[in-house]
Amino acid sequence: MPMTAKNTYVAPTGSVKWRFPAVHPEGRKFGAIAAAITVLAWLFVPLLTWPLIILTVWVLAFFRDPVRSTPLDDSLIIAPADGLITLIQNVPPPRELLGPDGLGDAEMTRISIFMSVFDVHINRTPIGGTIKAVIYIAGKFLNADLDKASEDNERQHILVERSDGVRIGFTQIAGLVARRIVPFVKPGDIVAGGQRIGLIRFGSRVDVYLPHGTAPRVTLGQRSVAGETVLAKLGDGTPVMGVSQ
Repeated sequence: MPMTAKNTYVAPTGSVKWRFPAVHPEGRKFGAIAAAITVLAWLFVPLLTWPLIILTVWVLAFFRDPVRSTPLDDSLIIAPADGLITLIQNVPPPRELLGPDGLGDAEMTRISIFMSVFDVHINRTPIGGTIKAVIYIAGKFLNADLDKASEDNERQHILVERSDGVRIGFTQIAGLVARRIVPFVKPGDIVAGGQRIGLIRFGSRVDVYLPHGTAPRVTLGQRSVAGETVLAKLGDGTPVMGVSQ
């Protein structure tokens, strides 16, 4: 936030215009396949043309990759996914991230964000730092909205460490329709807060584990925006209460 010497906020200059989101390269091949099938249907089975046009547009929309504006504050934990906040629970860290080289052994607050097939599926890192671990686990494809999906489903854990040693773990979880978790990062990579780190194809969930002494700034039923919504502030243990209305 730009400030003057007298600590007075100075509004940034310029303006922002709406634009169509780009399609991520990972999705262009799927859009091309859907478009090719649509052309074949138009030539040989015209009745299927319009349903396949709708399917092609949906595939391109699924892989949309909008620009996001991430707050420049190292103390903030930013949402890694678009979607609905369905669970906020105190749970042990994932067994793959237990111990001194991971997230420790004590219970942590876990925020679960469910992504429907209509949400943006590009995931972003909650904080900036160094990627310490990327751990893929094969599993089932249960409804990602279920609590046990965190332990049973195909998933990928990512551990990020800041320069001061603070670590944040988050997990990409495949769902009923999702069949592929695509990483964009590897151990040793340095990332900025809100940077794209991967995607999950066709409906899924992301869990974020908050450090001890940090309470959520979001509530159940709230919708998050990847790279923009503030999930928590490091060291702030005062939870935010909310109401559905």
